[in-house]
Amino acid sequence: MKDAFIYDGIRTPFGRHAGALAPVRPDDLLAHTIKSVVERNSFPKQAYEDVIAGNTNQAGEDCRNVARFASLLAGMPTEVGGLTVNRLCASGLAATLHAANSVKIGEGDLFVAGGVESMSRAPLVLSKAQGAYDRGQSLADSTLGARFTNPAFASGYGNDTMPQTADNIAADVDISRADSDSFAAASQAKYEAARADGFFQEEIAETEVPQGRKKPPITVAADEHPRPQTSVESLTGLRSLFEGGVVTAGNASGINDGAASLIVGSREIG
Repeated sequence: MKDAFIYDGIRTPFGRHAGALAPVRPDDLLAHTIKSVVERNSFPKQAYEDVIAGNTNQAGEDCRNVARFASLLAGMPTEVGGLTVNRLCASGLAATLHAANSVKIGEGDLFVAGGVESMSRAPLVLSKAQGAYDRGQSLADSTLGARFTNPAFASGYGNDTMPQTADNIAADVDISRADSDSFAAASQAKYEAARADGFFQEEIAETEVPQGRKKPPITVAADEHPRPQTSVESLTGLRSLFEGGVVTAGNASGINDGAASLIVGSREIG
């Protein structure tokens, strides 16, 4: 069995919801990272076996195998495959593990693996009527996650949102609000220290963003979501999303836009 290695990786900046990257389609975000990381390395394009990408939403412009569309948009040969995987928040990691396991079992020596999400461009989705004059349709914002849950599943397992699930887990394993705020503040501080030290400089691919008719595009080169001035004191003043819970707008993960791609390969290919 072969060993698998990560040879290189690149990502877009991560944009806030409705922020600087909102005008860019998710397949274009992913294509940008694929093209950037492939062109930064000397492996011939024909050597790649597959492009594997994680994607959670798949309700809009990222539908119908976004990995394949992005691969072609990036200029990869048509012979290189495309596979989209969905393990919700772990989708990008699942794509990377899939590529590594494919190397190990000899399905190929070189892969692109990563993920993409555009929460800003996630569409509103409307259920279809079950019959003439049916008024039972429901509208869901796919940015927020679960939609059209099977009633049998909901009755057996519940239908909690991710913040509610986090609150449930916090109660089960005794994570306090103070613990949550302290961890969030430390995370912001670690990000800012790494940014100031130039840690992200080589991994971020500057991303060109269209600005509409008669306006030149802008270039986005930095993450939008981090808040370097965050402190435990500022977080403590925020209200919990749910009464008695630990999750707030300040210590929760963000609703963001972005993409990333890695080169995963065998020892022999390098």
